[in-house]
Amino acid sequence: MSLEATLRQRSEGQCELCKATENLSVYEVQPQDRSNENNCALLCANCIGQVDKKAELQKDHWQVLTETMWSEVPAVQVLAWRMLNRLKGESWAADSLDMLYLDEENLAWAKAAGDEDSDGSVDLHKDANGAVLQQGDTVVLTRSLDVKGTTLNAKMGTVVKNIRLVENKTEQIEGKIEGQVIVILTRYVRKQGA
Repeated sequence: MSLEATLRQRSEGQCELCKATENLSVYEVQPQDRSNENNCALLCANCIGQVDKKAELQKDHWQVLTETMWSEVPAVQVLAWRMLNRLKGESWAADSLDMLYLDEENLAWAKAAGDEDSDGSVDLHKDANGAVLQQGDTVVLTRSLDVKGTTLNAKMGTVVKNIRLVENKTEQIEGKIEGQVIVILTRYVRKQGA
């Protein structure tokens, strides 16, 4: 039986964190050497986005952790511990965190992500108007830009298609203008259609 089939059977076709039944996929809880049923969980796309800090933290979404944190699956326990730590400013999350017990090995695994020090905020790539940018979006320059190291001048209003987000630098994206890939500051773009 495949890993995904095993996880679907174990979870009865539900997200192991929030119990959603749509858009489920195998999530490997890092760090790990090899994926197996103890270090992976079946999660919905909404949970994955928030766990990976690629979406705003929706506090109400996570109240179901008061039930799912009791899972016997180590990966689910670790994810619950990490998310409860991000939400520890909420009284229900702090209370749940006080009750949640992880053995030494799983606690060390859970702490490897550094979420016990997290305030729950998420750094996202946002345009000049505060709209969240995603990989592959189309943006419009809000001012003319001289590109360093070239004679290229990108004019205000230039459309940049299929942008790439610069990892760990939320103020930067990459895009192609006149055949050249350049780094553009997010404060100088507006998401098209936003």
